[in-house]
Formats: sequence, C-alpha cells, structure tokens
Amino acid sequence: MTDQSLQRRLAAIVVADVVGYSRLMEADEAATLANLRELRSGVIEPAVVRHKGRIFKAMGDGFLIEFGSAVDAVAAALEMQRATTAVQSSEDRRLLLRVGINLGDVIDDGADVLGDGVNVAARLETQAAPGGICISAKVYGEIVGKIDDQFFDAGERYLKNLTRPVHVWHWPDALQSILPLPECPSIAVLPFTNMNGDEADAPFVDGLTEDLITDLSRTAGLFVIARNSVNGYKGKPVDVRLVAQELGVRYVLEGSARRAMGRVRINAQLIDARAGRHLWADRFDRTVEDVFQLQDEVNAKIVEALVGRLTIPKQRNRPKNLEAYELCARARLLTEESPQTEREAYMLLQRAVKLEPSYAEALGLLAYNRWLAWTHFGEPEDPNRRMAATFAQKAVDLDPNDAGCRYVLGTILAYERRWEESEGAFAKALELDPNHADTWAAMSDISVLDGRIADGLAQIEKALRLNPYPACWYLCHLGQAQYAARDYEAATATLRRGDTYRTNSRKFLAATLAQLGHREEARREADLFLIAHPHFTIGHWLSSQPLRDASVRDHFVDGFRKAGLPER
Repeated sequence: MTDQSLQRRLAAIVVADVVGYSRLMEADEAATLANLRELRSGVIEPAVVRHKGRIFKAMGDGFLIEFGSAVDAVAAALEMQRATTAVQSSEDRRLLLRVGINLGDVIDDGADVLGDGVNVAARLETQAAPGGICISAKVYGEIVGKIDDQFFDAGERYLKNLTRPVHVWHWPDALQSILPLPECPSIAVLPFTNMNGDEADAPFVDGLTEDLITDLSRTAGLFVIARNSVNGYKGKPVDVRLVAQELGVRYVLEGSARRAMGRVRINAQLIDARAGRHLWADRFDRTVEDVFQLQDEVNAKIVEALVGRLTIPKQRNRPKNLEAYELCARARLLTEESPQTEREAYMLLQRAVKLEPSYAEALGLLAYNRWLAWTHFGEPEDPNRRMAATFAQKAVDLDPNDAGCRYVLGTILAYERRWEESEGAFAKALELDPNHADTWAAMSDISVLDGRIADGLAQIEKALRLNPYPACWYLCHLGQAQYAARDYEAATATLRRGDTYRTNSRKFLAATLAQLGHREEARREADLFLIAHPHFTIGHWLSSQPLRDASVRDHFVDGFRKAGLPER
C-alpha cells in the first residue's frame, strides 16, 4: 500500500469500554451478552447516529467511534453515559462504560482507522472513572461554551507508552486524580532486575529489593511506598515518570543485581522523576557474605541524598544463613495468596527456621502463617492458634527493632483478646516504622470490629496511600469498613475489584449484596465463596474475630445470614 492510498484527516475519536466485563461474564454469561447487545442497539448506536458518528471497530466489550467534531463526540458520550442507567437486569447487573475522547490526526487505510488520535483516546479511556468520561485538552478547548456539562481539570498526566504528558479533563469530577505528593521526600524502590537471568536467583534479588524498602521506610522523614505496590512493575519496561505519578512519589530508585562467583554486584540509580534528572548512580560490589552491609551502604546513600543527613534507625537483626534468607523471601509472596500457597509457605518457613532458629523475620512470618491458617483458611484452631502466639512473641524477643514482627504480634494479640498489649505492639511498630502500611491496615480491621468505624476508615485510607496497589486483604478491610459504615454501594464497588473479588473478602460482598436486597446475587456469591472456603461458618467467624462491639457484630451476622452462609 502506497502513502497516496492512505487518507489523513482530523477526527474526534471516542473509545468506550465496559467496566468489569470479565467478572460479569463469569457470573452470568448469557445475561451479560444480552445486556451488551441491548446497550449497543438501544444506547450506543442511536447516540452515534444522532450525533453523526460511526462505529469503526467493535471488540467484544469495547467500541471505537469516529466523529467529525469534538462537540458531537462529547455530546454523544454524555448521552451514552446517562442512558446506561436504563440498561439493567435483575440484581442490578447494569453495564457501566469508561469513555476516553481525543481530537487528533488519524489515518484511514480503508480497513481501519489508526494513528495518534486513536492511541491517545485509548489511553484516556483507562483514566476515566466507571460511568465517567476523560477528554484531552484539545477536546476541552473545542467544547467550552458549547456543552453545558462541566468538566474538571485533572492536570497533566503521563499515559502509558506516550512520551509527552497529556492534559486531561474529567466528567464527572476527577475520581482518579493524581495522588498528591507528601510534604516529606517520597520514594518508590522498583524491583531490581536479576541480571543472571536464572530463576533460582530471583528470590535472592527480590529479597534485596524488599529489604531496601523495609530499611528506608524505617528512616525518619521519608515517605516510602510499600513493596506490594511496586511488585507489579517487576520484569516490565517502565517509564519512571509514569511510575512516580501512579504511586504519588517524587523519587524512584531502580537497579539491577548479579550474584556470581561468590560475589554480589548491584547497579543502582536514584531519579528525581518530577525534575527528570538523576540524583546519583553507583555500583556496589561485595562478597555474598557481606550482602547486608551492601544493603546498608545503598540505603545510606539514598537517605543522604533525600534527607540531607544520615539518620540511623535502630538496627534489625540480619540472618547469617543465606539459604534461610531466600526461603523467607519466597514465603513472603506465598502466605497470603490462598490456602494452598499458605501451606507451601509454611513448609518454606519451617525450613528457614530450622536452618537459623534465631531468624526473627522468619519466625514472625511463621506466626502470621499459622494465624491465617486457623482464622481464615479452615485449618484446625489447635495447635495453630497456640503456635501463632508463641512464634510471634519469640520473634519480637529475638528482634525488638523489627516493625514487621511487632505488627504480627499486635494482630495476633488482638485475636487473643489481649487488647492493651495489642495496641502497644501496633504503637511500637509505627514508632519503629511510621511507613509500615500493613500495620495501618491491620489496625483498621481491629478498629472496625471494636465499633470505631471512622477510625478504621481513616487507618485503611492511610494504608492505601502508602500502598496504592495493595495485597487483596487491604481491599477486604476497606470493604469491611464500608459495610460497617452501611455504605453498601461503596463496599460493593470495592469488593468487586478484580484484585480482591475471588478471595476471602467474598463473604463480605455476599453480605453487602444481601443488605442491598439483591438476595439471589448474594446467595450466588456466598456459594462461590464456600467453594473456596468450605469450612466457613458464621459460628467460627464469631468465635475467631476480635469483636468488641455488639452492634457491629450483629450487623455482620445479619448480612451473612441473609446471604445464606451456614451457621455451623
């Protein structure tokens, strides 16, 4: 095909995508397909025709639409979004759209419409809230004074695979606004690249990253993003400007590590993402036996660059056995995923503790593992409950300066109804590490079940700022807090998010739907929950949870019963 056969023109491109389509298909394929057909024929196509547009591509749950003017594109999008409220099935299975709109140069090759105008519109769609619209500044400039609806300025955003920032506007208000920068220096440590390329070395390299995060977060005057939120960038090419924007930080550390011939080599660079410049880059080379001194050296350079002075927190105990260290690093990622991975992590941690009986972090993780086993994963209360409490206390005795061990002890003591000791352990964890996101999230759980719902919501919000892309249990605690506050719509939205939907939190989704009056859907979610957690009973939940407020207790039990979860 020659350049002469390509037609270029200026066009307003609309990209619309159904929110949560995969989840809806899994729940009820036939009903979802019927609703999608109704959405297209009854809402999208009429709006497109009325505003002189054309659908040039449909991809299952997504639509690409071309208009001759930005005003027509926005008017059609507003009409579609408002009309979606009329397309719903039983149990509120309404299809919501995300819509992105851009005005730009496109190429028509006779079979498709391509070009930067389309690419930007597709990236804008990902920024829109469910039921919302995200437009570029070019579009906004065309609609001012011509569209009555108000769009809200969300500033410049770096969008995936685009080299320059795009100024975006939202309708309704910017629900996915840029996370504000903390007042103190803020940093995210990206997963180090394993330069060996050998998967056997991956736990060792992951452990280096996680230990750097842990030690930095213990430094006074720094805001440090938790490890779970950076794990999603592992093994992917990244734009540090986009990473900084997504996580709400100014500085990003990235690097690589190689272990060979008894030595460890690390290359690291600290980047000011806002200014677009390197603060420093360095190479470190030590024997494997000196790996923890190497970590301390990297940590010291970062702190000196960001805080301007060296502040030395109380030292954590470090393991002497590197095999135990790697076993512990592998177990961290497995414990919370599922009952099956939790048991695998248990085996790894047992081996780690056998190799180094005084390894405090391994004992703390072992305590957490046994606590999860009896409270959430259906394993016998005896001896797991006793083991969890014993291991947690031993871990703190071995290393009183490890905030992670203090957090585990605080959680387990709360479930032992030793309230004052639990609060003391949490307070000490935050004294040692004010950035310890897991502690803030665990405190939310305890506060909500104590009836201090406003405190619980504030604590989980703090945790989510430190850990914007968290482990699934953070969202479980957020949904639990929203349910306790009787904000059922918010709880439903939280608990339906893909990163928590098929987990232990599903029981709270079932209860929430039941309270909304969606009994059939609530029972379906309860049945799906019981497939993964066949040992769950309301009676066991009552006996295992640190409940101190009768009204909160009764509210949860009422939801579980309405959803059809078993009593005993």
